[in-house]
Amino acid sequence: MRKGEKRICIFGSTGSIGRNTLAVIDNLISNGKDLKLQYLTAGKNARLLSEQIGKYNPEAVVIEDEASYKELKSFISAGSTEILCGTDELLNIAACGSYDLAVSSVSGFSGLAPTLSALKSGKNVALANKETLVSAGHLVEKIMSENGTSIYPIDSEHSAILQCIAGESKESVSKVVLTASGGPFLYSTREEMEAGTPERALEHPNWRMGKKITIDSATMMNKGLEVIEAKWLYGLDLEQIEVIIHPQSIVHSFVEFHDGSVKAQLGVPDMKIPIQYALTYPERITSDYPRIDFTALSGLEFMNPDPDKFKCLSIAYDAMRSGQSYPAVLNSSNEAAVRLFLNGKIGFMQIPDIIRQQLDDHVPEGLNEPEDIIELDRRVNEDVERRFRKIEA
Repeated sequence: MRKGEKRICIFGSTGSIGRNTLAVIDNLISNGKDLKLQYLTAGKNARLLSEQIGKYNPEAVVIEDEASYKELKSFISAGSTEILCGTDELLNIAACGSYDLAVSSVSGFSGLAPTLSALKSGKNVALANKETLVSAGHLVEKIMSENGTSIYPIDSEHSAILQCIAGESKESVSKVVLTASGGPFLYSTREEMEAGTPERALEHPNWRMGKKITIDSATMMNKGLEVIEAKWLYGLDLEQIEVIIHPQSIVHSFVEFHDGSVKAQLGVPDMKIPIQYALTYPERITSDYPRIDFTALSGLEFMNPDPDKFKCLSIAYDAMRSGQSYPAVLNSSNEAAVRLFLNGKIGFMQIPDIIRQQLDDHVPEGLNEPEDIIELDRRVNEDVERRFRKIEA
């Protein structure tokens, strides 16, 4: 290791955030930053991972799917990169790997375990995985207080908050306002949403993301999850966190202070900007990413979410108010419902109904270890599938 070199581990390097992160790292290296891609991990995309190995020559890579591991081995004839397979190897890299910063960009609940392992090992994390803080915020808070580790958010909204509160005291913050695009159904009627297909729901007007997070944007569950994240990241009460629809996705979030002043962070809808800030915090490094042309903006709109169309948002607030294990159930039941929708088995507006039913039937339980959360996730997913099979029959 060279003096001053920062070694990076990316969980989920073949996904949307992972690919953007690699593009950001390319830009940083071209601007003189001494970065090394130490480890890359992926789920199934063997072909893309093999290309990344050829370009970045990491010390090791992990691919979780066994069939994809065999495919990857067929692509790699020789080289210094160690090729590993399976979740256990992923967790071993997260806990014991020689790196300085983990980028947690795995979508969904599967990102929880490696992120917690990285934090427990004393590593800082650039976090794009919402589910970690939603399901295990109390554990993350405990680990960070014990280890002195930090989380740098990659979500554009939470990155905006971080930038707005830089140099400010926590006590001076009155509230934060998370902005939402409104997704593909913003101007649709409830009836049109009920008839919404997966293809229609995946047509996000501003962002290009993975399928699960795009559906979350369409239901506005992504904002509900971000509300819970903001509570843990910035030590806020729920009453201090608001959500407002901003279709242009230019203003990424606001922070209002007790004296009435408001700070906002603006930028084009491009994930590379918050990713770079997370990788270089607290520095700002030159980039050639697109800039806002204010003269070309016809206007910036802001409106309140329609609670009848976007029920997931209020459901998320209710789950966080209930606390205990309810946010974990919220997260797991949402993943299960989104999966059913993407597979064409339920309608779009059934997603919040399934989540609400799971929360109503849940008996709170202690989640003192990551294994407790993983077990709860398994049971919730099984329960949602069981309910669906009964309805289908």
